[in-house]
Amino acid sequence: MNNQQATIAKLKKEVAPYEKVDTKKSIGQIVSTIIPLFALWALAYWGLTVSYWLAIPFIIAGAGFVIRTFILFHDCCHQSFFKSRRANDVLGTVTGILTMVPYRRWKYEHTVHHATSGNLDKRGTGDMWILTIDEYMEAPWWKKFAYRFYRHPLVTFGLGPVAIFMVNYRFNRRGKVKLKERMNTYLTNIGIAAFYGALCWIVGWQAFLLIQLPIYYLAGMLGIWLFYVQHQFEDTYFEHDEEWSYVQAAVEGSSYYKLPKVLQWITGNIGFHHVHHLSPRVPNYHLEQAHIATPPLQKATTITIRTSLKALRFRLWDEENKVFISFKEYRQYKRRRAKEKAAAMSRLHAGKARPGLQGD
Repeated sequence: MNNQQATIAKLKKEVAPYEKVDTKKSIGQIVSTIIPLFALWALAYWGLTVSYWLAIPFIIAGAGFVIRTFILFHDCCHQSFFKSRRANDVLGTVTGILTMVPYRRWKYEHTVHHATSGNLDKRGTGDMWILTIDEYMEAPWWKKFAYRFYRHPLVTFGLGPVAIFMVNYRFNRRGKVKLKERMNTYLTNIGIAAFYGALCWIVGWQAFLLIQLPIYYLAGMLGIWLFYVQHQFEDTYFEHDEEWSYVQAAVEGSSYYKLPKVLQWITGNIGFHHVHHLSPRVPNYHLEQAHIATPPLQKATTITIRTSLKALRFRLWDEENKVFISFKEYRQYKRRRAKEKAAAMSRLHAGKARPGLQGD
């Protein structure tokens, strides 16, 4: 057994006690999440009958509970919410309808994400588009334009919720897809149409859109932010396949997002993302305990709401210095490289000229 395997085995052993499902806690989370979500939606509708301003606080709170519902969905994808695979699949599909995410498609892509996070040679599934400095420098103009457009915060967090949750997830992924996964996507779409159609029939389509669109847009924006910031911090972890380490990708490539207790509860402890990446079978309600009980996991990069805002400027991965840089820093890097190249060429020409001068 090599060192990496030994380290994985040791950490897995320390975290193993927290991988156990507590059915009572799981059911309690369903009650404390789904019921408040529906109640807040009803209160938003009531507020709308008085004034839209009165509905806004309930809409914002509702968005928070959509995120919490997604955490239950997320645990089901890892088979960590219930002991029964069937129970996880059923709840995952139902919460997938509520969050507009196809359960089996997302489960596949997220499993790949866990197996390849931080691996520069296996990017492209279940992650965000990231280019290294050299890749960007060598890219054609149209790819550079597309990348800059994609990485702009207004696109990532502004258009992202619409592009991902409302458009992309309505279709099956490309490539060979199993029948169960395809059918689950169709079932999710039918469920969304039926559920939201019923809501439109009950409250009217205008009221439905005034409440549902901002709830899901805000939830989508915050969900993308959580995923973004927990892997894209200044000194995160990226390596090529031959040097890539599962443990380092988990502990060094996933942050501990230290949130206020209320937000930690709403987001289902997903801030302990390093623990989750090390052991996806740990239910969300045990993540904090696993973090506290496992000293090596406490070495993960800790970020707060204030420090996480720095991530908005990160654009390219610097392989040499192992840090993210901004486009402004890239331009400085490019000018520095050009000067170094010019100086090297000048020295080369000077060296070639000297023998001729001595002969004269």
